[in-house]
Amino acid sequence: MAEKQPSKNFLLRLDRASMEALERWAADEFRSVNGQLQWIVADALRRAGRAPGVRSDECTGPDGSHGASDGDEACGTGAAV
Repeated sequence: MAEKQPSKNFLLRLDRASMEALERWAADEFRSVNGQLQWIVADALRRAGRAPGVRSDECTGPDGSHGASDGDEACGTGAAV
């Protein structure tokens, strides 16, 4: 089994409408709000080519757009949203 990395805690302030939308989204995905935020951050990092272990040039297409190819899981372009 993979060793669990320690997490870092921080405070996040959201306006009421954003928090309510986040709670609905998390419930729709059967996740906690914390789990939903972790998923959103991980997905954004993958899409930007900034996820740990993914070089940004791997996620840049020939025209400079993000996403090297259709269905490229490492760059976040193949995952269903």
